[in-house]
Amino acid sequence: MALRATVYKAQLDVSDLDRPHYGQYSLTLALHPSETEERLMVRLLAFALNAGEDLQFGKGISAEDEAAVWEIDPTGAIRLWIELGQPDEARVRKACGRADRVWVVSYGRSTPVWWNNNQSWLNKLEKVAVLQITPEDGAAMAALAQRNMALACTVQEGDVYLGEAHLQPVWLKAPS
Repeated sequence: MALRATVYKAQLDVSDLDRPHYGQYSLTLALHPSETEERLMVRLLAFALNAGEDLQFGKGISAEDEAAVWEIDPTGAIRLWIELGQPDEARVRKACGRADRVWVVSYGRSTPVWWNNNQSWLNKLEKVAVLQITPEDGAAMAALAQRNMALACTVQEGDVYLGEAHLQPVWLKAPS
């Protein structure tokens, strides 16, 4: 019998002073058996940093034709495609062909090695932005994970306050 996903519910209050955007979101996230709570919370953070009416989670880690998080407008056009981790070139180029903008939110200890090996082709893609979550910030977010969460997320001058965690994501390649 296949292992089933674990359902997490989040009440997320977003106050993004940088965009400016304010909203309350009732979210359901499925934690795939092969996924860590850190990745789950990075998905939640990616949502918070781009929160809006048309933003939604993809079907999950095993859905190859979908983003982890994406913004699809009412006409079906993909405005934003968000990849997590350290995707390969083919996946990022495919996302660029389908979406107006592409974000890669990289996390984990291997991000510097991945960036060093891939930055030359990533820097050539105008649609792509790359955001790094440090291992310390990833661990702080994972510690916040609960099956039922109520979290406030405040973004101001690039700093992110998610629950009790103060996060400092780093743009390896800023959005154009």
